[in-house]
Amino acid sequence: MSNQEKAAETHEFQAEVRQLLDLMIHSLYSNREIFLRELVSNAADAADRLRFEALQDKGLLEADPDPRVSIAVDTEGRTITISDNGIGMNREDVIDNLGTIARSGTRRFLDAMTGDQKQDAQLIGQFGVGFYSAFIVADEVTVHTRRAGEGADQGVLWRSDGKGAFSLEALPREARGTAVTLHLAEGQDEFLDRNRLRQIVRRYSDHIALPIELEDEQGEAETVNQASALWMRPKSEITDEAYRQFYQQLSYDPEPPLEWIHNKVEGNQSYTSLLFIPAQRPFDLFEPDASQGLRLYVRRVFIMEDKDSRLLPRYLRFVRGLVDSDDLPLNVSRELLQHNKLIDRIRGASVKRVLDTLERMARDDPERYARFWEAFGTVLKEGPVEDPGNAEKVAGLLRFHSTHGDGGSNVGLADYISRMHEGQKAIYYLTGESLAAVRNSPHLEVFRQRNIEVLLLAEPVDEWLVAHLNEFDATPLQSVAKGDLEIDDLGGADDGTTEPPETSESVEALIGRVGDALGDRVSAVRASSRLTDSPACIVVGEHEFGLNMQRMLKAAGHELPQQKPVLELNPQHPIIQRLATDESAPIDEWAALLLEQSMLMDGGRLEDPAGFVRRMNRLLD
Repeated sequence: MSNQEKAAETHEFQAEVRQLLDLMIHSLYSNREIFLRELVSNAADAADRLRFEALQDKGLLEADPDPRVSIAVDTEGRTITISDNGIGMNREDVIDNLGTIARSGTRRFLDAMTGDQKQDAQLIGQFGVGFYSAFIVADEVTVHTRRAGEGADQGVLWRSDGKGAFSLEALPREARGTAVTLHLAEGQDEFLDRNRLRQIVRRYSDHIALPIELEDEQGEAETVNQASALWMRPKSEITDEAYRQFYQQLSYDPEPPLEWIHNKVEGNQSYTSLLFIPAQRPFDLFEPDASQGLRLYVRRVFIMEDKDSRLLPRYLRFVRGLVDSDDLPLNVSRELLQHNKLIDRIRGASVKRVLDTLERMARDDPERYARFWEAFGTVLKEGPVEDPGNAEKVAGLLRFHSTHGDGGSNVGLADYISRMHEGQKAIYYLTGESLAAVRNSPHLEVFRQRNIEVLLLAEPVDEWLVAHLNEFDATPLQSVAKGDLEIDDLGGADDGTTEPPETSESVEALIGRVGDALGDRVSAVRASSRLTDSPACIVVGEHEFGLNMQRMLKAAGHELPQQKPVLELNPQHPIIQRLATDESAPIDEWAALLLEQSMLMDGGRLEDPAGFVRRMNRLLD
């Protein structure tokens, strides 16, 4: 009896029967459209296998040498057919590859290849389960196939409902290759929409290096993918305009990128990266659930967004681009990366390339870097907190407002150090709620008098930055609003006159009276060496939260241990001198007023604003 005359044979799947198949179909993939990616990838594998085998036997190409994948839709029959003219399968191949879950002919084929063949192969499949993703959307799947080089009468038809068994029969097939037909289950009619299929192909398979054709209602074929991957071409062959066009296709950003970084790593573990630094901030840069900029490909097949792939840290989330790996290990669904040293190497190398590029831009093209900083500086400030291993490198890229010159916003830490006075022991900074608040802070007075530069940090992220960035280039960072201020450590010179005179006995007595009046509202009251124009200011301990940080933490719902600031009085200020000699002055009122106005100047919040206003009105009256 010939193969054609044999009745259909029913076989049980050779793996863990119905429960395993059911688990794989319903739990392996998180979104249904993945089925088309997997079936197209399998078809591309088949075409690539034919290409290699035809190097030894050109007869395998028959009369059809051009590889392709075709997708056809039958809306009345509610079927989708994905077909290829690749290597195809004979009866034994079908039983081996479709009858045994997680047994991959592609994997065995790739393992058998050596040397340059393995490096050149564009095979995509890693595990033998991608085919079964068809059952996510289909209640019946048929596979009609014939292996290249065998007669038309050697065609085989495989059929299954995905419930633990399959049937197999002989069915002639003129063309070599494979056609997979999915009969869609109820509720899956969205995949009969050709526009929907076109969108899925372009999302996942746009760069597979063979045409993917979609047939219209009249049977006319339209190629719906680019069928090439720009990043796989040599850099010498790619024009700047081609890079810019690719970036705009990738990001939908109408503005050309500031810079791009194209790199190919070869060896035991190979990958290609193409990274872009945008010129303008995307609208969702600070959205916690926003996808990050990189896309992960494995042999030109799109796998996932960088939000899940860990290819760049969060503080570099403005970078757009992709990484394409030749041999990145995936789990069986291709949707989650296994923890792997290659991922860590890709991540480390990508971070280094981005930071090195920014360093060159800052050094060689300050105007372009200033544009980058305006768009993404706030995000880059997260770097020393998130990436301690690169904290010094990131810190060198940071830019700040300062009291130097016209107070511009382009002061780097290296610039600051180059301008430090002889004897100056620290990089001084001041944080606050707004730039206006820190510019006018009384804490700056003695620094202005001595012409010592102070960095002005007014963004919320700055509080976290300085909490983790303790030094730069072996020079400590020190807040001018924390701890004791030692005049001798400031360096520089005052206005050319003398050191502040010693505090008089009357002022010393006033300090004691103010301390008694404030009681446990402060930890101490003392004479100030940092004030020249203001009557008072408050200072927190060197290792305590500043008032602005306290305010932010409380706004976020955090419970904080009670902190009592130090109130410093300026012995030379007319108000302090008058209070020191006026025994009739209401010290309780004045002490409270000096403390409350100092808290306001430092970005704090008053518990009783109305009481503050009434107290001020009484004293004015």
